[in-house]
Amino acid sequence: MSDLENEKGAVKAGAAGAVTGASGAIGAVAATGVTGLGATGITSGLAAVGAVVGGGMGAGLLVTAAAPVAVGAAAYGAYKWFKS
Repeated sequence: MSDLENEKGAVKAGAAGAVTGASGAIGAVAATGVTGLGATGITSGLAAVGAVVGGGMGAGLLVTAAAPVAVGAAAYGAYKWFKS
């Protein structure tokens, strides 16, 4: 496998990981707050996620935003590691 094909595969793995992380983050917000993804559901869900790390809704927003990035980076790195 050429370096270019290996890099393309790693980018695809990273993107798939990011999508998975985003889905998980949305699911966590929807499940932890008031049922649904309306304004009250999102607000209470972010506050509940933020409470896990000792913060409020702002901390929940940071945690939920960081999850897809972390999962995508882990998938990218794992692909590169397994293919090397």
